[in-house]
Amino acid sequence: MGTGHHHDHSHPHHHHGGEAAPGPLPAAMDPSVPDGELTPEQLSRRGILRRAGLLGAGIAGANVLPGVAAPAAAAASGEGRSNGKLLWLAGDHHIHTQYSSDGMYRVADQVRNGARHGLDWMVITDHGNANHVRIGVEKVNPDIRRARAEFSDSLVFQGLEWNIPGAEHGTVFVHPGAGEVSVLKQFEADYDGGVTGTSGSSPQNEALAIAGLDFLARQVRRRKIKDALMLANHPARRGVDSPHEIRGWRDAQPAIAIGMEGAPGHQAAGIPAPHGPGSARGYYGGAPGADSWPGYPAESYRTWGGFDWMTATVGGLWDSLLAEGKPWWITANSDSHVNWGDLSRRPADTDFNTNGHHGDPVYSGGPNLTAGDFWPGQYSRTHVGARNFSYAAVMEGLREGRVWVDHGGLISGLDARLRSGGKSVTLGGMLQVRRGARVELVVDIALANGANWAQFTPVLARVDVIRGAVTGPASDPDTLSAPNTRVVESFEVGRSTGSVRLTYDLGRVSSPLYVRLRGTDGNRSQPGLGGPEVDPHGPALDVVGDADPWLDLWFYSNPMWVIPT
Repeated sequence: MGTGHHHDHSHPHHHHGGEAAPGPLPAAMDPSVPDGELTPEQLSRRGILRRAGLLGAGIAGANVLPGVAAPAAAAASGEGRSNGKLLWLAGDHHIHTQYSSDGMYRVADQVRNGARHGLDWMVITDHGNANHVRIGVEKVNPDIRRARAEFSDSLVFQGLEWNIPGAEHGTVFVHPGAGEVSVLKQFEADYDGGVTGTSGSSPQNEALAIAGLDFLARQVRRRKIKDALMLANHPARRGVDSPHEIRGWRDAQPAIAIGMEGAPGHQAAGIPAPHGPGSARGYYGGAPGADSWPGYPAESYRTWGGFDWMTATVGGLWDSLLAEGKPWWITANSDSHVNWGDLSRRPADTDFNTNGHHGDPVYSGGPNLTAGDFWPGQYSRTHVGARNFSYAAVMEGLREGRVWVDHGGLISGLDARLRSGGKSVTLGGMLQVRRGARVELVVDIALANGANWAQFTPVLARVDVIRGAVTGPASDPDTLSAPNTRVVESFEVGRSTGSVRLTYDLGRVSSPLYVRLRGTDGNRSQPGLGGPEVDPHGPALDVVGDADPWLDLWFYSNPMWVIPT
């Protein structure tokens, strides 16, 4: 790694400078606001914060758990602004509405329910297509602006689900402002694979995807928008996101293309019939097609413990990027279109092609048990360490990798730190130490501490520490393995309430490395694809038609690096 490690902490973020000072804490986070003055959505969010121990002084601390001291040398690690204090804000960057041909909900429906399920930020990402670019981008914006006003405790971004030329889908979203509609509209018209007819796999289409990312960077540079981000959605589902394309996006615009869905949405699709769709979890039930990259194995077309194969495989594709020293972060999202158990349907007289949206959903008289989605925050959550409650802070936290994800409320809070001497970094951070210095990993976890939406309190059975060597840039851009990465420690927990501290001694570090975390309820495990010596108790392959998501819960963190000098 050394001088070859490009961690992008030095990337100029001058485009944030024009944002007004962030407002006060949301009411749910402010202990001076009595419970009786909160809306139902705010009260629900406060209950989640209480279970995590995040009210009062703890909420503004750099760590998740009250009573845990802030890192002593956060400033030295590049985390020093705002005294190193972070708010951990839960969110979802992949949500559809009635402005998607296969969606149905109003923006307000999605935001209200996301807030009720504990989310602080959400991104509206309706599908890119000719009809959407013609009318949908502009028509959804007033609904988003009304939701921002009505739900003042929620940060609501406008984005779209990009048909990446030559590849799969991706979330693209921008900082709110006067240019959000015009920039998204031009981006979709010029660079969406569905609009431009460039979805097939070819070098020319792959180049157009890079040009689209370059376009977004230019709009930020020219101050048309304050910021923009892109994350690849369900990257292994159809096998069309090749390793070299992923590397190409990241290397072309590392401040824009920052990561991928570590776990796809559509998690309810795995609920067995007749109580659910009886389909594939995440709708990962396909097989290679004409545009699929031929190097992907058959098992990559299924989820593993609800997570994408690229993320779930220890020593797999995600680790191959981390072993190069490339920041490439993971998220978990709902991909909400039509939600399991909901009582509403699209109206019979809807005319999407003419109106650019479906009519408002109507009461149907019975629960929809064939839908494959959950409401935002109901099952999947992406937790971002933000320096304040603002759009810019959420985008910065995502870009810098201060992110952990969970399913089903397996845990309430996570604080992971690498420390050596007086220096400390958290998720996404790079700890620079003298060669041979001793480094320790300290992990504080707030357990579930209460029932999730499915009305049971999850038990955290085990936490795994995954460690990999950083070996520098790969000679082959289609590399999809990291042979020096493995599970190096497993902690048996077996508890559902209270909190737990775990420590792991990395020893004296003389070569660059990274560590990441994952945890499980222990219900379904099997040796990983690299063998038991690499991953003795990894997630199990999800069975099509029999993969109840509530019976198989995991959390994952983004990595931290150690760089000896």
